[in-house]
Amino acid sequence: MRVGLITGDPGHPVLTAAAELLVRQGHEVVVVPPVGPAAEPADVYLLKARTPQALALARELERLGAPVVNSAAATGLCQDRVRMAELARAAGLPFARTTDAGPLGELTAPDYPFVVKSRHSRRHDLVARVDGPARLRELAGRRPEEPVVTQPFVPGTGWDQKLWVVDGQVFAARRQSELATGTGKAGRAEDWEPSAARAALALRVGAVFGLDVYGVDLLDGPAEPVIVDVNAFPGVRGRAGAPEALVALALRVGAPAALARSRGPLSVPGPLPVPGPFSVPGPAGRPR
Repeated sequence: MRVGLITGDPGHPVLTAAAELLVRQGHEVVVVPPVGPAAEPADVYLLKARTPQALALARELERLGAPVVNSAAATGLCQDRVRMAELARAAGLPFARTTDAGPLGELTAPDYPFVVKSRHSRRHDLVARVDGPARLRELAGRRPEEPVVTQPFVPGTGWDQKLWVVDGQVFAARRQSELATGTGKAGRAEDWEPSAARAALALRVGAVFGLDVYGVDLLDGPAEPVIVDVNAFPGVRGRAGAPEALVALALRVGAPAALARSRGPLSVPGPLPVPGPFSVPGPAGRPR
């Protein structure tokens, strides 16, 4: 089978581990730059990049009949925090109340404290706690044109509950919240075992959003857990079994195309083959 990785960072630990497993099992791995074009088709594509160019490439591959995990539509939905919240709350998920606040420089503050986030989820987006007018002026001075949303601040414990799902398998950890460390960056992570109810909630998110590989960020609310974000194809770093689950997903989804490939090639924009054994450069960044 030929598996395509749509990514700008083929050295990402989870992708590297999954690619090495695939090659050892006799499969071929090709790296597809998010901007394309490509030369020959793959039987399944794993959409790790989330840039507009990567989404456009994924949509074109889907139009030509190639399976993409996650789909371009589901991935794009998770980039827009307003649409994300609307879908989640309409489905009855306990998602944080999320308000489209327009440009940050024009934000009329709700009750302090609150959380302000970039409307469009991406690397280096804005996620900050706002305790008063001075902090709001500081943030607005940095990014006055940034479209943002606001969410009520949930005091919680200072730890985010991170649940990652790969093809129905739930992995989890707790991480010091970037809103609690005082540095604007997430702190250390530690092993954590979610309750059956929280694991079931994470699986329900996948069904609502149409995702196969995704992350759910939870906080302990006053009465129930609160979902504050959903991420398509997150890093899932350091979780034993995650690369194996990703490989099993790719092989399952790609099997029909691999069987049909002998009936004639599919013309698609193109991945560049990576010679085996699979080797990748060191990580170029730390995408979520």
